[in-house]
Amino acid sequence: MTVPPNSSTPGPGWYPDPAGSGRLQWWNGGAWTGQFSGPESQTMAPAHGPRPVEARKPLSDGAPLYNAYIWTIVVLPLVPVIFLMFWNPVLRLRTVGTRQVQTVDPASIFTAPYFLMLASSFLVYGICAFLAYLDWDRLRQDGVIRPFHWAWVFLSQAVYVVGRSVVVHEVAPRRGLAPVWATIGVTVIAVVLVGLKMSELVATVANQAANI
Repeated sequence: MTVPPNSSTPGPGWYPDPAGSGRLQWWNGGAWTGQFSGPESQTMAPAHGPRPVEARKPLSDGAPLYNAYIWTIVVLPLVPVIFLMFWNPVLRLRTVGTRQVQTVDPASIFTAPYFLMLASSFLVYGICAFLAYLDWDRLRQDGVIRPFHWAWVFLSQAVYVVGRSVVVHEVAPRRGLAPVWATIGVTVIAVVLVGLKMSELVATVANQAANI
């Protein structure tokens, strides 16, 4: 039995083929397995054996990097914000209990725009996941090796956009980061709109409470 040079009991790993083929052969710690690292070895490699990670290859200058899926993912978070703009609760009192205690009527706060805003948030979450899968599959078809996995969108829409853009930028230097900048712009717009709306709601509710 021939073992890798410079070691009497080498650990498992890829070592130069002792037969002199010029390829790397897998040593399992006790014997050569006959598994080689080159393309010619794929037919003889066991299904459970380790395989080298395929390196990402640069894309051509004309290769498509963007599609409707990624741009929709970028702008969808604005949908709940739009419904928020139409939420204008008007405080009303109602009498509760045998002591005739007056309290704010929840129906005056939880109006249709409120529930539309809440429902749209969950709907946007699901649509983003579906679109992320379609975008991931499209990138593979366009030649991107191991694109950023679509399942990261479940953590956050922004996480997928950033991760996707980093991988695309890696295979297409000087390109691929446009969705990140667009996401930053959408986030700034959303924060500004939400801040203005919250200030308006607080002032309105305070005036209504003073007049009750």
